[in-house]
Amino acid sequence: MFLEILKITIPSLVVFFTAYFVLKVVLQKDNENKRIQMVLQNQKIITPLRLQAYERVILFLERISPNSVIIRLQTPNMTVQQLHKEMLIVIRTEFEHNLSQQLYLSVESWEQVRNAKEKTIKLINSCVQSLNPNDDALKLSQAIFETLIEVDKSPIQEAIVFIKKEIQQLY
Repeated sequence: MFLEILKITIPSLVVFFTAYFVLKVVLQKDNENKRIQMVLQNQKIITPLRLQAYERVILFLERISPNSVIIRLQTPNMTVQQLHKEMLIVIRTEFEHNLSQQLYLSVESWEQVRNAKEKTIKLINSCVQSLNPNDDALKLSQAIFETLIEVDKSPIQEAIVFIKKEIQQLY
């Protein structure tokens, strides 16, 4: 009698455990496929957003370059002090306007952007120190252009090159 129960129980247990492990593997693969599909779907949404963020950051960097800011702001009869103040306002406002882009950039890229902004402000501040605040703004412009000529790469260009390299590595 015991032997007959074992004859029925053992094959049943073998079938049960086989079915259990097969189902477990199938469900794991199904979950993995769903996860992969979700990642791919997210990539379709996030990739264009990331590219837009990189575009906006490069545009931001170009807009805060001293050359660009001076051309946009300088007017006849403007003093060194006025131009200096306006340049700093524009740079800080542009930065604040683009703060949300850091969400899509790598930590290193955002750090490059922040450093470029800070170094640009520092460059402008260092040029203004040697000038009389009531002098013509052309003197400040000239001092900034001369300083930029002396450096190999401006902080803005360094950041742009870094970001372009990062984009190339991503794609």
